Amino acid sequence: MSDKNAKKLLFTRQEMFELNKKILIKRGVSIESIAEISYQQQSKYTTDISRQICLESVEKILSLRDVFHHVQLACEIDRLAEQGKFEGPIQDIIYADLGLFGIDETMGLDVSGLYGTIGQTNFGDIDVNKHGIVKRLNEAGKEEGICHTFLDDIVGAIAAAASTRVAQVMNEEIANEEIGVTRLSIFDL
Repeated sequence: MSDKNAKKLLFTRQEMFELNKKILIKRGVSIESIAEISYQQQSKYTTDISRQICLESVEKILSLRDVFHHVQLACEIDRLAEQGKFEGPIQDIIYADLGLFGIDETMGLDVSGLYGTIGQTNFGDIDVNKHGIVKRLNEAGKEEGICHTFLDDIVGAIAAAASTRVAQVMNEEIANEEIGVTRLSIFDL
């Protein structure tokens, strides 16, 4: 029996995806822009990938509970920093995206680590080279009144995880073809 006044704490995968999509759009990030980074990264290594498989991978990752928590927290930290809601030196450190502050990258490594060491390596590439929306977020975060300290890393981590997932899906398809098995849906993996 549930209390009608209780706050909702648990969400379905579809709800988590929708809430993540909503908050990312509110912060200026589309699902397609994340998928584009995944496509650019993975197409260097895997031939014949489509943007659609990258988009589906981003959507799948955004529906995971751990990722839901990371996205929601990252966006909220940046929003609060924009409003000057933190106290002490941490306000300035987060707002300025101090290079020696690595908590944002730690969160990114955690998300990309859902897809192992390769996911984390892909995140490192995106974090250093700042492709697409990650670059735009990083640059916008230097403007007065805007903080993307956590968002650029979480978005890069999602793109890295999606890129790694694409490679795994493609290799699974090849392995299945070799034994004569046809997979029904990308969401089976």
